[in-house]
Amino acid sequence: MSGSKQITAIKGMNDILPPASARWEWLEDVVRRVMAQHAYRNVRTPIMELTQLYTRGLGEVTDIVEKEMYAFEDRADQHGRADHLALRPEGTAGLVRAVAEHNLLYDGGKRLFYMGPMFRRERPQRGRYRQFHQIGAEALGFGGPEVDAELILLAVALWRELGLTGWRLELNSLGQPDERREHRAALVAYLQAHHDQLDEDARRRLHSNPLRILDTKNPAMQALVEGAPKLLDYLGEASRRHFAAVQAILAAAGVSWHINPRLVRGLDYYNLTVFEFVTDRLGAQGTICGGGRYDYLIEQIGGKPAPAVGWALGVERVLELLQEEGVHTLEPVPDAYAIIPDAAALPQAMRCLQQLRALGVAVQMHAGSGEGMGSMKSQFKRADASGARHALIFGADELAAGEVTVKALRDGAGAQLRQPLAQPDAWADILKSTA
Repeated sequence: MSGSKQITAIKGMNDILPPASARWEWLEDVVRRVMAQHAYRNVRTPIMELTQLYTRGLGEVTDIVEKEMYAFEDRADQHGRADHLALRPEGTAGLVRAVAEHNLLYDGGKRLFYMGPMFRRERPQRGRYRQFHQIGAEALGFGGPEVDAELILLAVALWRELGLTGWRLELNSLGQPDERREHRAALVAYLQAHHDQLDEDARRRLHSNPLRILDTKNPAMQALVEGAPKLLDYLGEASRRHFAAVQAILAAAGVSWHINPRLVRGLDYYNLTVFEFVTDRLGAQGTICGGGRYDYLIEQIGGKPAPAVGWALGVERVLELLQEEGVHTLEPVPDAYAIIPDAAALPQAMRCLQQLRALGVAVQMHAGSGEGMGSMKSQFKRADASGARHALIFGADELAAGEVTVKALRDGAGAQLRQPLAQPDAWADILKSTA
């Protein structure tokens, strides 16, 4: 239909196109390798869940549930009933729901990881989008501090494998629910005594979620929150031992950290250890990975009680940090580019290319415009632009002799030799030797 307005992507939801998509694939490959080294196995959950999973699991007064979640009522069924559904705003609740629903912990703890898109209706800005992507690691069924430390060290191993250095680790302990209740009462009393210094957001949170006030970014409230009662001072002996054991393991592994008593995370389900990996190189959106222990979440959503700990990283932010630090990510290029001067050579050439691909050689075939295959000069220009290390020339002279010319485009550029067309297994390694 001529004159129709072009349809574009939804605000805050971005297309990921080549060559940028190659950076995503490279990151995902590194993640899979590091997860396998630590014996974490992949789980894939739906992007849509019942809304009550998040209101019950994340907390009804969290920013995610109150302001950001894409929630809606489904179409009614034949009985007039309709489910309340939500696009997942984070990955942990859905993974825990799957673990509980399928009784995955029947034979002991599980180490799991996930990758995928999440959705929050936020104001799009650098490193924060309405459809964004997370990678998460979760260890369920394990209650000891060694697993908290294992998750942190897993993230450190990932940063090292990616080549990232511009991060720091912040730790805190939220203790147990009874300790938090005692601290909450003291915190509310303190904040009420300074009510005139609270901004509108803090006044709204004062009785619903006062702990989140400690995480305020309002400069006018920094002195107030610095003087607030600290949760660490309300921890019992068991919580203190747990936190000390985590730190001892990190110290033995040579990992440094900073204790941040204002680190509370944004979700209600955390207890004991919480942590964030932060950077100063991405402006205001400094957290690239965060998590902690959530021993009561499985029971909260209806499963059998079991301890758990995990983290999630923001893929867009990590990729942006890689770019900021100048880390080179591998973009795939073909081993060879097939130059075919005459369309009559296509049957023989394509048969050879299929054999090469079966032998593990990445080959890009030149394709014509519908009016011929194009000149040799234009085909060589395309071969060079592809990044291929070799050109395969299927010319009339070569085919008449039952051969193909292999020409180097990078190392030893210009060097060429003829190879038997019908026996690519005899020379395929030449194409892969400089990969």
